[in-house]
Amino acid sequence: MPGMHSTILQFATVFSIFSTAVAQTAYANDFVDPDYILAKNFSAQTGRAQATVVSWAKELASSGPWSVTNKPFAPASGDKHDYLSWAPYWWPDCSGVGNKTALTDQQIWVTCPYKSRDGQFNPDVRLVNNVGDFQDFSEAVFYNSIAWALGTADKDTFEANAVRFLRAWFLDPDTKMNPNLKYAQVQRGPGSGIGSHTGVLDLKGIAKITTGILILRKGGSTAWTTDLDNQMVSWAKAYTSWLQSDPLAIDESESTNNHGTFYFNQLAALKILANDMAGAKESTDKYFDGLYLAQIAANGDQPLESSRTRPYHYRAYNLAGMITNARLAKYADPSSTVWNKTTTASATIKSALDYSMTISAAASGESAYASELHPNVAAVASVYGDADGKYLAYLKRESSTFITQPYILWNQPFAQNETSGVAPPTKQTSSTSASKGTKSTSSTSKSSKPSSSSASRMGGVSVTLALGLVGVHCIFTSLL
Repeated sequence: MPGMHSTILQFATVFSIFSTAVAQTAYANDFVDPDYILAKNFSAQTGRAQATVVSWAKELASSGPWSVTNKPFAPASGDKHDYLSWAPYWWPDCSGVGNKTALTDQQIWVTCPYKSRDGQFNPDVRLVNNVGDFQDFSEAVFYNSIAWALGTADKDTFEANAVRFLRAWFLDPDTKMNPNLKYAQVQRGPGSGIGSHTGVLDLKGIAKITTGILILRKGGSTAWTTDLDNQMVSWAKAYTSWLQSDPLAIDESESTNNHGTFYFNQLAALKILANDMAGAKESTDKYFDGLYLAQIAANGDQPLESSRTRPYHYRAYNLAGMITNARLAKYADPSSTVWNKTTTASATIKSALDYSMTISAAASGESAYASELHPNVAAVASVYGDADGKYLAYLKRESSTFITQPYILWNQPFAQNETSGVAPPTKQTSSTSASKGTKSTSSTSKSSKPSSSSASRMGGVSVTLALGLVGVHCIFTSLL
């Protein structure tokens, strides 16, 4: 792919410069209780995690804002306000249409039939990077909103960043996204150019965005006005209508693996955003009474994920979606008992984590993605407790820097006595305001009952991005 070599060199340079910094990471999905963040009753051992939140908020903001219209090609509709992405695991077979070297890229995209290669990423899908931009945007809103709530000296900048990014993607007439995913994960080749149901996954970060908006709304942000909030609710309702009626979206809701799990992340989060708690409860109930029942085996394995080309990754990935659904359910209905919900094989979310912890990432050649499981470990520990210390011991063994990760902030109570998490006194530095231009494109153990802590609503899972380099994406983060 053109520019890939220079990107790798840039990554190497950034790594050498920031080798002591906490790597910028995108957890597969998250919903954080805004009331927990706004209460600010954080224990001392979350100090370094808070510092990382602030650092990432600044770093992410430096690349925004983002717009769905910022792409070199329009979808089949001809409207750049329509979201567009290309199916990541589909490759052209031009053997029957003449000499491949004589065809331009654009000719290949519409002339050659495309065939699926599961887990093999076609790098040219990043030529249209709505998916990467949406991921960066959702991360930026998430962390800037939390950083604002932390009350640092730069809080006004963080607040302004989050609001500016939300307006650019969803609300401003020149840059806003139309509320549909009709052209997400288009399978190129001869045909109509309409997307596929798998493309609905691209917007799973709506759960993070909902967290950010709720923090601004409930925290009394003056920049996030009532008018902006009303506009955002209207957009959410329009997109929810598409999500519950369009055939592509309906097909995704019936996907039995992680795709179905993340569909309900979106749907429940959108209902919460639109102040429809009954609808959010109905959405999570539908997931836990339906797809979830067949997703975890008696031993804690997730057969629909472990049969894929990268089983370690997919187990962690779907587990993040399950955790997010549980947190959304608990927020919508505090009396919810979904954390105790068992599958038809009598397994729970905890069972799935405990099994995943017994499998080495190296066993399937996935050592580079070992950290994807870490936020899930903290999430489960914060809900079910860690009486025997096995979850803390696991993270200590697997990562020397886990205590600095943002997920430590909202996965409480956990690691309460880890004094290494206490932040040393530091001088507050001013945040540089982001550019105002639109970004240019990138063994199973017995289940125990959850604790009654209000912090038991939070959690996540990770996919590591290029260190310190916003916009260089892990190619597997969103397109699974």
